[in-house]
Amino acid sequence: MSDQNEPRADRPVLNGLVALLGVGLGVGLLVALVAVVGIKVLGVGGDGGSATDGTTVHDSMYLPSPVETEVSSGPLITLNTEDPDDDGSDGSTGTDEPSEEATTEDTASESPKAGQISLQATDSTVSSGERIYFSGVYPGGEGAILWLQRFQDGAWADFPASVGVTNGTFSSYIFTGVSGLNRFRVIDRDSGTMSNEIRVTVN
Repeated sequence: MSDQNEPRADRPVLNGLVALLGVGLGVGLLVALVAVVGIKVLGVGGDGGSATDGTTVHDSMYLPSPVETEVSSGPLITLNTEDPDDDGSDGSTGTDEPSEEATTEDTASESPKAGQISLQATDSTVSSGERIYFSGVYPGGEGAILWLQRFQDGAWADFPASVGVTNGTFSSYIFTGVSGLNRFRVIDRDSGTMSNEIRVTVN
């Protein structure tokens, strides 16, 4: 036999390799086509823009869902509750606060004014030779010396006693052998300020 028939024995292998290569190329082209279509559909690599460092930047926008604003139901702060149209003809002032005049009168009745001396006695009746205790308040009279006076013979006469003012207050005691009603007061001779009088009955 001739040797011309021997190379044909290798052709099935060669044909198989060619067929396998063709299938691989077909599959590769198909995968490449699917990849290209997927890129186009998903927009990867589109004109989204590029950052300065070469990375791809995609535009994005987020819109939050609208939420209704809650309105406070609590009371509002009012600085002036007086009605500007209220002329006071109904007798009301528009506020519950006391008037300035009433407040001033109440304050004056509770405490003495500055410079006024308030004097009081512990007892209104004592026995002869018993101590007569007295005390008082003298706002603004810190360090002042108050002299005691007794009303006799229709006029105020000095009594041999004095007391100093400390922290706006003073207190002391005296003796007297004069029976009956005795009227006393104190006086700041430097300023001429006098106190109210107190009455003590000596039995």
